[in-house]
Amino acid sequence: MSDEKQVCFMCGITEDENVLIPCRKSGQEQWVCVRCLPPLIHGQH
Repeated sequence: MSDEKQVCFMCGITEDENVLIPCRKSGQEQWVCVRCLPPLIHGQH
């Protein structure tokens, strides 16, 4: 098991600070936090 902390690819927040959800972008596995997920889904204005 890895000790490396995961971070949100959009804002850089760590898994210790907020809930992160795994996702894929451009063929790479990444993480997104629950705060950044809505703009990701609905598009940024």
